[in-house]
Amino acid sequence: MGGWVYFMSNGRDGILYVGVMSDLIRRVYEHREGLRKGFSKQYGLKRLVYFERHDDIRDAIQRETRIKKWPRAWKVRLIHASNPNWDDLFDTIAA
Repeated sequence: MGGWVYFMSNGRDGILYVGVMSDLIRRVYEHREGLRKGFSKQYGLKRLVYFERHDDIRDAIQRETRIKKWPRAWKVRLIHASNPNWDDLFDTIAA
């Protein structure tokens, strides 16, 4: 089963949450609706600003673990490379 590494934010250059999930549409919906308690709900992280697909969930988990150890500047650079305006990408995966 595949998996996704994704970043949620509250706005351009805002607070970041890095997560991993096999069902990205469901998880982003949960973040946006505030259905999951924790960091993303506390800080209003409802904007999907980055995601990447992995064929194996274990690879996604490993990638998420590595990214979480990165300095913030590296994460921001990764977002800027594919989404410089920090647009909400939810519609691109939910369509």
